[in-house]
Amino acid sequence: MKVKLLFLLISLLSYSQDNPVVNVGGALRYNYLVSSWDSEQKNIGGDFVYDFIRINAEAKYKDVYLNAEYRHYAPGFGGGFMKQGWIGYKINENEDIHLGLTQVPFGIQTYNSHNWFFNLTYYVGLEDDHDLGLKYMNFGDKIEYQLAFFKGSELYSLGGSREVNPERYAYDIVGRNKEINQFNGKIVYKTGQKFKQRLGFSAQYGGLYNIDTEEVGDHYSLAIHHEVFYKRWNLKTSLISTRHNPINAMNESRDIVRMGAYGFPYDIASDFEMYTAAISYDLPVDIGPISNLQFYNDFGYMDKRVDSFKDSAMNVTGVLVSAGDVYIYIDYALGYNHSWFGGDFTNELGAGKPDLDWEARFNINFGYYFLTDNKSR
Repeated sequence: MKVKLLFLLISLLSYSQDNPVVNVGGALRYNYLVSSWDSEQKNIGGDFVYDFIRINAEAKYKDVYLNAEYRHYAPGFGGGFMKQGWIGYKINENEDIHLGLTQVPFGIQTYNSHNWFFNLTYYVGLEDDHDLGLKYMNFGDKIEYQLAFFKGSELYSLGGSREVNPERYAYDIVGRNKEINQFNGKIVYKTGQKFKQRLGFSAQYGGLYNIDTEEVGDHYSLAIHHEVFYKRWNLKTSLISTRHNPINAMNESRDIVRMGAYGFPYDIASDFEMYTAAISYDLPVDIGPISNLQFYNDFGYMDKRVDSFKDSAMNVTGVLVSAGDVYIYIDYALGYNHSWFGGDFTNELGAGKPDLDWEARFNINFGYYFLTDNKSR
């Protein structure tokens, strides 16, 4: 009798493991904000606005799994689009493959920042970027590396003659040039127990197809990045070098390329170095539902290679309040020659403008995250 019960239990366990597992979750977020460059907004004491609602789906059957996220922003910020959507295969405990719209392996991941705004790297397509392709990952105890090929960025229309639209989550080349056939490689060396470190190198190289000339230029980025974990402290630093070489039509500058996301395109300098440093400290607390306060300061500087261009910079100081499934980012963000911080939106990350002042935005993001994932920006 006991033997029969044992065989019955094993059969039930085996059956349950062979059935698909599906989890559905999401988030709802709102922003309160006051901007230094918006006098009308300051006159009414700031704005309280809808940010987005999102749906996450995760599914697994044996060693094949799915991860997808769809977001819907306000119509003025691009409306609805996917952040990610990939099919995965787990080869073994250390190795995985992703196929689809997956995160590009470049720099410090998942984020090169702690705040709601991200770091300056995000606004030039080098933080939390997602493209369409195939990615291999190997996560060892001391060494981890990733190799990937991306056919292109998120495309919602077919044909080489159609422009890439800016209605997307992550920043990509848009307009008359489009990213094609990009290769990525990333390696990270991990060391330490109490003083943990992650020292890495990332590289990407791909083509830039121009619709007008029907010729293919190229672009590449190289990065050295270092992350430290010590007790409640976290420090992220990176040095990045980027070059874009589009083959544009006559009389069109090759010193700038157009990027876009959230429905808005703008110009960035084709060639630049970028330096970032982001630090945080976690403070566990017991204040009603609040369990943790994470204090941080994230800085980024963009050194443009054309002498006449004005460099760009960004700094965000803030705190993340964790209260159950609610996460609140309270940020004071500063931008200099930064498209999202006042001035000339189209030009500031490109040629920029002289004699600009730093602009500031005080922002509180309220988010409720449920089931799968949490506090993902």
